[in-house]
Amino acid sequence: MLKENIKILRKSKGLSQEELAIKLNVINLQLSQRKNEKRKIIHWLLISLCVIIVGIFAILVLLNSPYLNWNYNDPEKAVLGVAIHSFEWVFIRIAPIIFIGLVIGIFLTRKKS
Repeated sequence: MLKENIKILRKSKGLSQEELAIKLNVINLQLSQRKNEKRKIIHWLLISLCVIIVGIFAILVLLNSPYLNWNYNDPEKAVLGVAIHSFEWVFIRIAPIIFIGLVIGIFLTRKKS
C-alpha cells in the first residue's frame, strides 16, 4: 500500500522515479557507498601488492643468487640462469619505484576521518 501511495504522489507531482530519488538523496547515498567500496578495494589491492614486492625481495635475499654458481655448460641451465638473472636485475631496479608509488597510493586511499 505504501508503494502505491508513493507512486500516486510521485505521478501527481510529475516526477520520475529518478527525480524523486534525487530529491530524497537516495542516489547520492548509493553513489557514495559504491565510491567507498571501490576505495577500500583499491586500498587493499595496493597493500597486497606491497606485501608481494616485499616477499619477492625477501626470497631474493634468502636465495642469495644461487644461479651464479651453476655450471653454464648445460644449455638448459644456462637459459634458466640468464632468465632468473634478468628477472632479478629488472626487479631490483624497478620494484623500489613501484613500491614508493604503492605506498603513496595507500596513503591517498586511506579512510579519512
